[in-house]
Amino acid sequence: MTAPYGMIHGRFQPFHTGHLEYALAALSRCSHLIVGITNPDPSTCVVEPTDPQRHRPEANPFSFFERQWMVRAALAEAGVAPTRCSVVPFPIHHPERWRFYCPPEAVQYVRLFSDWGDEKLQRFQAGGWRVEVLDAGAAKRVSGSQVRRKLRTGQNWKACVPPAVAGVLETIRAEHRLRQAEEGQGLRPR
Repeated sequence: MTAPYGMIHGRFQPFHTGHLEYALAALSRCSHLIVGITNPDPSTCVVEPTDPQRHRPEANPFSFFERQWMVRAALAEAGVAPTRCSVVPFPIHHPERWRFYCPPEAVQYVRLFSDWGDEKLQRFQAGGWRVEVLDAGAAKRVSGSQVRRKLRTGQNWKACVPPAVAGVLETIRAEHRLRQAEEGQGLRPR
C-alpha cells in the first residue's frame, strides 16, 4: 500500500547520486515526498556524537536555498512532477519541531549506512513516527564529503552528482565556496 506522505532527510551538501536514489526509492512508496533538508541554517547545527563532523562549517558550505535548488533540479531532471514533492527545512536535532514540517501520517524513510542512520531510526521511532528502512544491508557508494573533496581538489566530481546538480554547483561557484568554508569564511549565523 502506498503511503500518502513520505519523508527523506539529509544535509545534501551537495545533493549527489546516492541522494537521488534515496529520493526515488522513497517516492515509489508514497504519493507525495517531503524532502527535509537538515542543518537548514547554522543556528540549527549541533554536535552529534554519532557523526562528529556534521555540524562543522566546512561540512555545511551550501545554504538551504542552494540545496533546495539542487534537490528540485535533480528531481525535475529525473522526471518527477513538482506536485509530487515538497522541499522543507528540517531541524533534525529538534524533534519537538518536526510536526511543523511534516504531517504526522508521513512515513519516515531512512537508510542505515552509519551510526547516525541508526540514531535517526531510533529517534523517529521514539517520537511515534512510522519508519521504513530503505536499502537494508547496502553499502554507501558516494558521500557528500567525497564530492566536496573532489570539488576542492579538481577531481571528477561530476560523476558523483546528477547533471542538473552539476549545473547548480557550477552556477554557485561551489569550488570557491568550499575554499571559503575551509578558510573559516563559510556560512555562519549573524
